[in-house]
Amino acid sequence: MSIWKFTVGSKTVHYGDSKRQKLTHTGCNEPFRDRFWCPRMQWFRKEACPFVNQRECSNYEDMCGCL
Repeated sequence: MSIWKFTVGSKTVHYGDSKRQKLTHTGCNEPFRDRFWCPRMQWFRKEACPFVNQRECSNYEDMCGCL
């Protein structure tokens, strides 16, 4: 039995046994069905991340201690 994984590569997104072209430059907010992938949390979010880039996300986490 294999575990279903969602991974973002340099040019492709892999989910399970399927793959497609990456839609976003950084891999943040990569859509999958009605959810958005967060590479920092390694999980899906219900709505798109409000941060412009990963640096802004890191700065927020440094200031607040969590996402």
